[in-house]
Amino acid sequence: MKKIAILLITLTWWMPQPGSVFAQSESTPMGDYAPEALCVPGIYSGDQNCLALGASETLKNLSETGMEYPLKGLPAYALDEDASKMPFRYAKLNVDPTKQVNTFPSLDAAVANQGASGYIPPGATRYIAYTGTVDVNGGHYVELAESGEWVRASPSDYSRFRGLVFWRTPENDFGWLVDVGRSRTGPGLEYPETGLSYPRDTLMQVYETAQANQTTWYRIGIHEWMERRVMRVVTVNTDAPEGVNGNRWIEVNLYEQTLSVYENGQLAYAALVATGMDPFFTRPGLFQIREKKETETMTGAFTADKSDYYYFEQVPWTMYFDGSRALHAAYWRTLFGYEASHGCVNLAPADAHWLFDWAAVGDWVYVWDPSGQTPTDPSLYTDGGA
Repeated sequence: MKKIAILLITLTWWMPQPGSVFAQSESTPMGDYAPEALCVPGIYSGDQNCLALGASETLKNLSETGMEYPLKGLPAYALDEDASKMPFRYAKLNVDPTKQVNTFPSLDAAVANQGASGYIPPGATRYIAYTGTVDVNGGHYVELAESGEWVRASPSDYSRFRGLVFWRTPENDFGWLVDVGRSRTGPGLEYPETGLSYPRDTLMQVYETAQANQTTWYRIGIHEWMERRVMRVVTVNTDAPEGVNGNRWIEVNLYEQTLSVYENGQLAYAALVATGMDPFFTRPGLFQIREKKETETMTGAFTADKSDYYYFEQVPWTMYFDGSRALHAAYWRTLFGYEASHGCVNLAPADAHWLFDWAAVGDWVYVWDPSGQTPTDPSLYTDGGA
C-alpha cells in the first residue's frame, strides 16, 4: 500500500498545474495555432499532413534525387562465375614481335626446334588456342586447338568481369569503377575525402550529377561523391534510337565505354566494353548484326610496315555488325572501360557469351558518342578489326 501511495503522490506532482508551462491557458486556445506533428522518417511525400523537418526533411530531399533510405539495390543480378568459362584455353606468344613463330608437328620437334611444319607471322600481339600443355626443361609447350601442332607459348588468363542482367529497368543510372576510387564528401576536389576506398569493377548507383573541376561528379551515397575519371556510367534510356524499327537493340556508348541491351522497352543487360582507340575508332552509327560465329580467328594490320599485326585464334562469340567490326569476347584483355581495340567492341567473356545467346542476326546495334569527340567522317574509317 505504501508503494501505491508513493506512486500516486509522484504522478500528482508531475501533473501540469494551473499556470505552469505544461498547462493550456484558457485565454490562449490552441485552435488554428496548434503546431502540426513532425513527419516520421520514411514518409517522403510532401502531401502528408505533417511537417517534413529534421530527419524527415533530409530523407525527403534525398528521395528527390532517387535515394530512399535505406538505399535500395538495383533490380539486377550478376552472372554466375561459370558464365566466364571459355571454350578453349589460350596462350600468348612471348617472343620477339619482329620474328615469325614456327609451329611443329610434334612435341619432340618443338623441343628440338627442328622440322617446322608451319609458322605464325611476326606481330605485336599474338595469341593461340590450345588443348594441352607440357613443360619441358622449364619451357611451356602447347598443342594448338586448330591444327594439333605444337609451339612454345605462355598460358594466359582472362578477365572475370561480369555485367548485370536486369529483371526490370532501374530507377537510377549506375556504373562501375575502372580504377581504385576514393570518394569525397562533395562534388569537387575542394571537398575532403571520406576515407573510403573502392577497388576497380565496384558497382555503384548514381543518384545525382554535378560539374566541378572541369569534370563530372557522381553522387554515389548520402555523403559520397566520385569523379568521372575513375567511373563509367550507364545512362538508362528506354526510348529506341531513331531508325530502330523493333523492340530490340544494343547500345554502345563510346564515351562511357558501356554496352546496354534493351528489349520490350526495358533494360535487359549492361556491361563495360573496350572500343576502338585512336585512330582505329569504332564508327558511330546505326547497324545490324549480319553474322554470328561461335568462334573466329582474327588477324590484321593497319600500318604500312604491318608492325601492328595481330593474331587471335578462336575468338569466341563473335557478331559482325559493321564490316570487320564485331562484338566479341576479348580473352587477351584484362581491363574494360577504356578505348583499346582496332575498332571492334570487346567484351569480357561472360558478357560476350550472354550477348551472343540473346542476339539474333538483324538485331540493331546503335553506336554513339554523346561527347561528340569520335569522328563521324566515313572517309576516316577502314574496314576495322579486333
